[in-house]
Amino acid sequence: MAVNRKISAASARAHTRKSKQSSFHLPSAWAYQAIQPPAPKICGSPNGPPVTAPRISLRDGRHLAYKEHGVPKDISKFKIIYVHGIDCCRHDALPLSQELAEELGVYLVSFDRAGYGESDPNPKRTVKSTALDIEELADQLGLGSKFYVIGLSMGGQVVWTCLKYIPHRYDASI
Repeated sequence: MAVNRKISAASARAHTRKSKQSSFHLPSAWAYQAIQPPAPKICGSPNGPPVTAPRISLRDGRHLAYKEHGVPKDISKFKIIYVHGIDCCRHDALPLSQELAEELGVYLVSFDRAGYGESDPNPKRTVKSTALDIEELADQLGLGSKFYVIGLSMGGQVVWTCLKYIPHRYDASI
């Protein structure tokens, strides 16, 4: 004998819903800590890699590694700072032969952006901070009041920040 009962739509939905209770709960703080990368190993620090590049010490205590190319800066016609992209470093500067550098009088300096290669990370990094790092690099290397900046790939973004924050340092003589 069949029983004919009517069931409301709300009652039917309630019986088919899955329970929102989970048998395993991980507090969000533990989950957040579990996905954090390890602390960076700073070049020259205990347990960190050795320093192999020339570096300048910035006003905030960080170090910026750099590499010089071309003719000596005191006899150069063009002083250029090269900014690398995301997956590069100071070694990936423009392929400039020594002969061409001498013919054109080009001095080029490439550097590791904050957190790349042998440059210290900048936990307070902003859009403006890399432009200020470039200005400080130019001052400490004695490039003078005007210089050129070239950026490759995402280094182009840094060139735009230089145009905004240190336009008075650009050499527009070409």
